[in-house]
Amino acid sequence: MTATVSLPYQLDRVITIEAAPETVFSFFTDPDRWARWWGKGSTIDPRPGGPLLIRHPNGIEVAGEVIAVEPPQRIAFTYGYVSGQSIPVGGSRVAIELQAAGSGTRLHLTHEFTDQTARDHHVQGWRYQLALFANVVTDMLHEGAPTLVDRWFSAWNDLDPIHRRESIEAIVASDVQFKDRFGLTGGVEELLGHIAAVHQFMPGLHLERQGDARHCQGLVLADWAAVAQDGTTKATGTNAFVLSAEGRIAAVTGFWSNHPAR
Repeated sequence: MTATVSLPYQLDRVITIEAAPETVFSFFTDPDRWARWWGKGSTIDPRPGGPLLIRHPNGIEVAGEVIAVEPPQRIAFTYGYVSGQSIPVGGSRVAIELQAAGSGTRLHLTHEFTDQTARDHHVQGWRYQLALFANVVTDMLHEGAPTLVDRWFSAWNDLDPIHRRESIEAIVASDVQFKDRFGLTGGVEELLGHIAAVHQFMPGLHLERQGDARHCQGLVLADWAAVAQDGTTKATGTNAFVLSAEGRIAAVTGFWSNHPAR
């Protein structure tokens, strides 16, 4: 694309991803990670002047050239279809800027076009693609989520208060929040006190995860059962785990499907 090409029509999209900027940026510069969110066969040479290829699962191909790379804040590249579309290769420009936002990353995408029709055509496309992108990033970041959930339940079942503390402190944020029908706590100390009370007033119950843990952008749903020593199920429910960008449990909300009387 030459500097004389006018690109008066602009599409902006802003999202927040619960991952560090360095992690998010790696999906623009690592060819394998680039292909994870665009499609198998997609490639990028992350240097000014480096070529890029986007190969969508439906076979449509987009080609371009990297204009600028400023890790981990900004990347810009040209964007155009190899064939069969209204934007020729080099016919539009994309810039992606990252900014730390709390423990996560604010991503601002700007796509500049020569005409309004092409701009409007890409609104839903980028809405979908960036949602997919956020899931790819957080799926990688929290690929150990099922194990983390199992460690949570295991810590609740631990009868040794010293070992229980060690297990909880290893997997939760210091300001972890917990709430369900019987508990409303903030911080590690209150959580440990609540777990101790569960052992006191509901002795002999053992929590077991039921089925797969389901993850979406830092939120994990896990079904559970509270099983008595004789093997009978006394209660069931679902926990919603909020995971931090550091891979720890930041908050848990428990939903009881059925529960013992108060």
